[in-house]
Amino acid sequence: MNIDQARFNMIEQQIRPWDVLDPAVLDLLARVRREDFVPEAHRSLAFVDTEVPLPAGQSMLAPRLEARLLQELSIRKHERALEIGTGSGFMATLMAGMAREVHTVERVPELVEFARGNLRRSSVAHVTVHAGDGSSGLLSEGPFDAIALSGSVAEVPRTLLDQLRVGGRLVAVVGQQPVMRALLFTRVSENGFQRRELFDTIAPRLVGFPEPDGFQF
Repeated sequence: MNIDQARFNMIEQQIRPWDVLDPAVLDLLARVRREDFVPEAHRSLAFVDTEVPLPAGQSMLAPRLEARLLQELSIRKHERALEIGTGSGFMATLMAGMAREVHTVERVPELVEFARGNLRRSSVAHVTVHAGDGSSGLLSEGPFDAIALSGSVAEVPRTLLDQLRVGGRLVAVVGQQPVMRALLFTRVSENGFQRRELFDTIAPRLVGFPEPDGFQF
């Protein structure tokens, strides 16, 4: 496989057509080696428009969804960011390319070690992987300017929204199959939040978040 050509095709054929046009995001996707965050057995899927299997039955988001969520967050260089659901560490690496500091929380032990190894081998700076329950955020390090949920939830816990600074943004895929929607929340005051619907999509569930009564997998 021609890695450089596959990366180029991913950007031009999957990501740009999905309205990801921010030059900073496109530059990151061209520079960060996504293939280094994919398990060796699935390396051929690194640039395919699909969710890539990860250890413990988890998966990476499709490239175009990662890119679109990153673009919607509009992270700036002076900002501190939080990711819920570290997975392979790839999304945290992209966020680190735009932020001053990134914290990412993962509750699956195999993925904590997998992500830390990937980040170490890729010499990614200012990213800290925390093992724990991301549904309650990371109070010890907050507040944050940007929060990304790297997976879907039935609803966004208020605990996470409360960890945003005023002016901070949180992006998440919310709902139940077959109807899910990417949402952007912005904290406009100490007690006020704006919610904007972005686009329809489907994403795998984040582990550990509450489900409504009667929900069936």
